[in-house]
Amino acid sequence: MALASAYTSSSAPDNRLLPSVGATGLDTPVLIGDLRDVSVQAGFTSPAEDMLVKRVDLMAELIKHPQASYLLRVRGESMRGVGIFDGDVVLVDKAIRPRSGQVVIAVIDGEFTCKVLQMLAGRMKLKAANPTYPDIVPKDGQTVEIWGVVVASIKQFPA
Repeated sequence: MALASAYTSSSAPDNRLLPSVGATGLDTPVLIGDLRDVSVQAGFTSPAEDMLVKRVDLMAELIKHPQASYLLRVRGESMRGVGIFDGDVVLVDKAIRPRSGQVVIAVIDGEFTCKVLQMLAGRMKLKAANPTYPDIVPKDGQTVEIWGVVVASIKQFPA
C-alpha cells in the first residue's frame, strides 16, 4: 500500500499536514509562461516559433478550493498505473465530493493511502493502480475515511 506522508514547504517531508495552501504563503499568483497551445516535438526538433507568451497563474489553474487544498508526498509504487510514482507530490482537494473511479486519499485506521475509489453495489473498494499491490476492501469495524480527491500530481526532475 502506498502511504502518503505530509509535504511541508519548509523542508523535507516531516509527517505534518499543511494547514491549507493559502496559509502557507502560496496564495500569491505563481505566473509562468503558458505554452499549452504549442506542441513540442519529442522526436526530431522543429524550428522555434516566435510568439508572444501570456502568463498563467498555476494557483488559479490547479486550485479551486484554496482553504480545502493540501499537498502530500506519495511513498510507494501502488499508483504507477495512473502516473503517480514514489516521491511525487499530489494536490488534494477536500471540498470535492469523492466519486467512484477517482483517485483519492483515504485514511484507514489512522494511516493515509492513495488509491482509486470504487463503489460497487454499496461496497467500497480502494483499488491499487499496480497489479503487484492488493486492493483494499474495508473489513467490518475498520475505520475508513475518504479524506480528499487527488486533482493533480506534481513530478519534479533533477535540475
